[in-house]
Amino acid sequence: MTQVANGSDTHTLSVYVANKPGVLARIAQVFARRGFNIDSLVVSSSVDGNFSRMTITAKGDPSGLQQVIEALRKLIDVMHCVDHTGEDIVVRELALVKIRVTAEERTEALQIADHFGAKTVDWTESSMILMVTGTTDKLDAMIGLVKKFQVIELVRTGKVVMARGAEET
Repeated sequence: MTQVANGSDTHTLSVYVANKPGVLARIAQVFARRGFNIDSLVVSSSVDGNFSRMTITAKGDPSGLQQVIEALRKLIDVMHCVDHTGEDIVVRELALVKIRVTAEERTEALQIADHFGAKTVDWTESSMILMVTGTTDKLDAMIGLVKKFQVIELVRTGKVVMARGAEET
């Protein structure tokens, strides 16, 4: 499933950087100096362990974001930075949702989980942890439905993106 990055004020950036101490702090500083808040941030090593891929989601004015991208590209440890807003890309998130459920509510909770392709990763007499992956909208929809059971805890990864086809992200 692909998704066109949505919302003119929501931007999804891929930043390919040297895997060194302090790089994340310098990148966060670029956003802070220009008044952008980072909504989500995912960092992982690339195939070559000397580099990392950062997927950053931020909201703000497109012209201001262009200044952020230009400033990021000037940093010595940034190999490249791409704004995927409006592109046809594969986008995924992961969420773990711990809900309080009684024995009578379990069947309904499992039906909701099944509908969204979620997996049960923990189960006790009074709670369960569901793991769901997908687009932001899918996660939001499932979380909205399980709120009726009382969400005890929620953890989300933030977006990860990859360009479709042979093109590198």
